[in-house]
Amino acid sequence: MSSSEHSARTASFAVSVPDFPDVELEVEELDPDRIVSGEPVVTGKVLWEAEDGSQIRGIWQITPGVVTDTEADELFVVVSGRATIEVEGGTTLEVGPGSACVLREGDKTTWTVHETLRKAYHINC
Repeated sequence: MSSSEHSARTASFAVSVPDFPDVELEVEELDPDRIVSGEPVVTGKVLWEAEDGSQIRGIWQITPGVVTDTEADELFVVVSGRATIEVEGGTTLEVGPGSACVLREGDKTTWTVHETLRKAYHINC
């Protein structure tokens, strides 16, 4: 692909991840069956998605509470907040600012969010 074709598809950009002054996060529906305790609220913003839907990059945030999830193939970096992520049949991850994490597709997890957690992520779909 030529550089002009690449430029026409996506432009390079930068956003402030810690406080998002230039990115408005949107409320994401959280299935009530996934909430174990508390009243967590999820917000996020997809910043880029591959034309074929094979990759997504964005910002995601969750307020305190406990939720379950089935993970995608994901790499993320925590920019603020703290959580404990228990992987069923695997390890327990303590994450906070600066933590780089990899979750495997299909992992069943329980997230205990201690402080509102924000992350920048890349998902392979």
